[in-house]
Amino acid sequence: MSWTKRQLITQAFEEIGLAAYVFDLTPEQLNSALRRMDAMVASWNSNGVRIGYPLPTSPEDSDLDQDSNAPDFAIEAICLGLACRLAPGFGKTISPQTQAFADMAYSNMLNQTAQPTPERQMPITMPRGQGTKPWRNFNNPFVAPPDKPVLAGSDNEIQFE
Repeated sequence: MSWTKRQLITQAFEEIGLAAYVFDLTPEQLNSALRRMDAMVASWNSNGVRIGYPLPTSPEDSDLDQDSNAPDFAIEAICLGLACRLAPGFGKTISPQTQAFADMAYSNMLNQTAQPTPERQMPITMPRGQGTKPWRNFNNPFVAPPDKPVLAGSDNEIQFE
């Protein structure tokens, strides 16, 4: 079971020094923090960083006690990122260490969610380029076809020949 959204928000408030006052926070403040967290993760999602967080269709559909479904490597990035976004609204200043940890946690999360760029074979209509001398490739100005192509069938199974 992953962290709930309320636990993430409480952790963010603890980071900005409002943990002792968590019971003094009004439901409106908690819901405001929830909307900010949803917006932050939605912006990550739009940039291709998908961590499994359930994004609501509208701000009213989000629930504080819902599971965040965030993996362990994303918890710190969510908490510290949210703390950096909440602090100015409460008149708090983020310490340089917290900002550095937030940046590092976000970078670590990006490393965990990065998708490798698939390799491609250049088409045979691609020119070799100006540095290619005609005597090196038998006057063929185009890229040679692969010696052993990789074929993918209709069932997406890769066949090596």
